[in-house]
Amino acid sequence: ITVNGQLPAPLLRFQEGEEVVLNVTNALDTDSSLHWHGFILPYTMDGAPGFGFAGIKPGETFTYRFKIQQSGTYWYHSHSDLQEQAGLYGPIIIEPTRPEPYRYDRDYVIMLSDWTDQTPRTVMSKLKKQSDYYNYSQQTVADFFREVSAKGWDAAVQNRLDWGQMRMMATDIADVAGYTFLVNGRTPEQNWSGLFNPGERVRLRLINGSAMSIFDVRIPGLKMTVVQADGNNVMPTPVDELRISVAETYDVIVQPQDDQAYTLFAESLDRSGYARATLAPREGMSGEIPELRPRPLLTMADMAGHAGMDHSAMAGMDHSAMAGMDHSTMNHGGASNAEPTPADRVKPNPQSGLYPTAANGGKFLVYNDLRAMTAYPDDRTPGREIEIRLTGNMERYIWTLNDEKFVDAEPIRLKYGERVRLKLTNTTMMTHPIHLHGMWMQLDIGKGAFNPLKHVINVLPGQTVYADVSVDAKGEWPFHCHLLYHMHAGMMRKVIVESDGANI
Repeated sequence: ITVNGQLPAPLLRFQEGEEVVLNVTNALDTDSSLHWHGFILPYTMDGAPGFGFAGIKPGETFTYRFKIQQSGTYWYHSHSDLQEQAGLYGPIIIEPTRPEPYRYDRDYVIMLSDWTDQTPRTVMSKLKKQSDYYNYSQQTVADFFREVSAKGWDAAVQNRLDWGQMRMMATDIADVAGYTFLVNGRTPEQNWSGLFNPGERVRLRLINGSAMSIFDVRIPGLKMTVVQADGNNVMPTPVDELRISVAETYDVIVQPQDDQAYTLFAESLDRSGYARATLAPREGMSGEIPELRPRPLLTMADMAGHAGMDHSAMAGMDHSAMAGMDHSTMNHGGASNAEPTPADRVKPNPQSGLYPTAANGGKFLVYNDLRAMTAYPDDRTPGREIEIRLTGNMERYIWTLNDEKFVDAEPIRLKYGERVRLKLTNTTMMTHPIHLHGMWMQLDIGKGAFNPLKHVINVLPGQTVYADVSVDAKGEWPFHCHLLYHMHAGMMRKVIVESDGANI
């Protein structure tokens, strides 16, 4: 699926403060939509069917009208069926009204994505029939004996028993493998390239427009200075490598001094492949391509105490009593509950199989490194806490929030003007990038008013993170995992923002 014949869709450039009018014509034979990811705008213009918007029928034209209220690097994509996986996504740059607080000489969009020649419906069908269908790296008998050599017989056997009891596999890092990974629509062999003059400061706008793939990104021989996260300016942070989850954006500045080519290398989290681009002083040059690192293995530390539970049996539990509880109206007020969460809440567990380690032993970006450049104006203590557990049944490929699929769940109801705290607890073995439409989530990492604003928060297996939300947008908003097939399998809720409990 293309937009104006292009894949990715054309780069859109806006100016902060301008009124935007976009006429979108659906030439497909099925309903479609365009969602403006991370935008602050009226909910009827957000582009998510079923949330104050009916979608765009075949042959029809829908006009989006809204004012640009922010600046930075963003993207847009379909929110209909599984069309995003088929190519319906593109980058957005919003120029700020004020001069930016960092200098650069040129900039490039680096849009990462995953491509499969199978239809998205075929992928979903295979996952429903056999959830580990795409797990091409399952452990073998030889792996077991290597583990015995490293840990001893008893520890190796107990580890296998623990995973067996949970009906899970330590190799199940990603649900879908066999992808070709792209940079700006080009394969590693096609090698997208950007030019520079030695000594120039080059801004790279990293966007993860994948359906399911998380990337570890590095440029061997160059430091990257992170200056933006999800479109918001942060204090400049030099790193050697960063992890960009699905739907996140990071802006980095690099300054190559030498007259040589450099490889931007983006490994998929499961190490099944990579996306590649080149920065070079002249056309036709290529940098050295690093070898893929060994595949990671989940550990019991990733389950954070969930070892010993038979997660496959959760589907048989009676959650009907819980369904009647309105957790969104629980008032957890009081200073003790409203204190900032310690910064180590979002630190990856050093014993985790997914612990981020830079290839050269250098600095790997983690959320704790992010500090907003300007203080967030709403410093109120949240009036209540809403707990949202990230749940699922891997064997049946059902993904849920608080054990309820989207079609079965009551909306989360918020009051316009309040400030709430979200407690996101990942009870699964998968990483989940959680996205809230229409409002910012202020990730609590103990930096007060300088906690960073995010539209996507990546929650690791077994992890609990907190984020505060100033409820400043009336309407109906999606809240979901941004792994496309997880959302399609039920991992979404409707958030309704009301005035004094009345209708919108």
